[in-house]
Amino acid sequence: MTVTAAQGFEASGIAIGLKDSGGKDLALVVNRGPRYASAAVFTSNRAQANPILWSKQVVDDGTVNAIVLNSGGANCFTGPEGFQTTHATAEAVASALEVSAGDVLVCSTGLIGVQLDRDKLLPGVATAAAALSTDGGADAAEAILTTDSHAKTAVVEGDGWVIGGMAKGAGMLAPGLATMLVVLTTDADLASDQLDRALRAATRVSFDRLDSDGCMSTNDQVTLLASGASGVSPDADSFTAAVREICLDLARQLQGDAEGASHDITIEVLGAVSEDDAVEVGRSVARNNLFKAAVFGNDPNWGRVLAAIGTTQAVFDPYAVDVSMNGVRVCHAGAPDAPREDVDLTGRAVSVVIDLKEGTESATILTNDLTHDYVHENSAYSS
Repeated sequence: MTVTAAQGFEASGIAIGLKDSGGKDLALVVNRGPRYASAAVFTSNRAQANPILWSKQVVDDGTVNAIVLNSGGANCFTGPEGFQTTHATAEAVASALEVSAGDVLVCSTGLIGVQLDRDKLLPGVATAAAALSTDGGADAAEAILTTDSHAKTAVVEGDGWVIGGMAKGAGMLAPGLATMLVVLTTDADLASDQLDRALRAATRVSFDRLDSDGCMSTNDQVTLLASGASGVSPDADSFTAAVREICLDLARQLQGDAEGASHDITIEVLGAVSEDDAVEVGRSVARNNLFKAAVFGNDPNWGRVLAAIGTTQAVFDPYAVDVSMNGVRVCHAGAPDAPREDVDLTGRAVSVVIDLKEGTESATILTNDLTHDYVHENSAYSS
C-alpha cells in the first residue's frame, strides 16, 4: 500500500490531463494525524523549481498536513506566474481539506520551462481530495511517474510502527538526489527534528550516492511525514536504520529503472583514508563515460577505472590499487591480474570493488552504463 501502509494516511492518484499520454498525473497524500510532523531534503541545484521554493518555506516549521504532486510539468523557470500556480495549488488543497495552505507541500515533475494549466490543475485538486482513500497509495505512486517504466514503492515494518514510501525517477539521477520525488510516511510518534536527523542520515548514504548519469535536477525533493497514529516512539537508532533501509530500497529501484540502462553498476570503494575520499573515487568512476560505455559493451576495461580515479584528490598510490569486477580481481597493485576474459558482464548486475589500500573507510556508489537507448530517450522528451 506504499504511502498508505502507515496508519493515519490517505492518498489518491488521478488523471487531469497534464500528461500528453492521458495517464494519471496528480497525486495527493494527506496526514490525518494526530501528529503532523515533517522533514524534507531538497536538490542542491541552484536552479530550483517553484515548488521547491514553496516547500522549503512550508517545511520550515515542521508541520505539514498534506503533499500534492503533479507530473506532466516541472513548473521550473516559469517566472512569477509559475510561482503563483504553486501557491494556488496549495490554496486549492487547503480549501479542499480545510487546512492552512502554509502546511501543504507542493511537488512537480516533467518538462522545464512550460506553464502548468491551472484550469486543469486546480479543479483536479478537488477531485483528488474527493478520491482520498487508505487504499490510494498505488494510484498516487503511478501518478508521479514521468519517463519511469513502473511505480517504485516500499514498506518497512518496525516494532509496532511502519514506514511506507513511493518514489519516481528515471533520468537526471545524481546528487543532490535525482530527478526524483520521494514521499515517505510513518505512523511512528516522533517530532520533526527527530525525523529530520533520521532523513538526512538516510539520504546521505542512499539517494545522494545514486549517480546514474551525473546530471542534477531542479525539482528533487524527499519528504518524510509522521502521523504518530501508532502511539509508538521508536528509539533514534532503530528509526534511522528503518529510514535508511527504505531509502536504499527505493534508490535501488530508481537505479534499476534508469533511462535506457542495460546494467546496474555498484561501485564499492574500500581502504580509503576518509569517507569523502571513498565517495570521490567512486563517483569519479560512476561519471566516467568511457567506463560506462565499456560496461555497456560487456567489456571489463579496468584501465578506465584507474584512469578515472587518477583524476581525484583522494589519497592513494595508483600502483597499489586493486580492482575487482564481478568477483574477479583484474588488477592487483596497479598491474594486470586475472584475465579480462574471466569476467562475465552479460548479466544486468555489475559489481566493481576498488581497494585503495590506504585506510579503513569505505563508500558505495550506484550508477548505470551508457547506452544507445539513453541517448535516444534524452534526444526528445514527452510526458
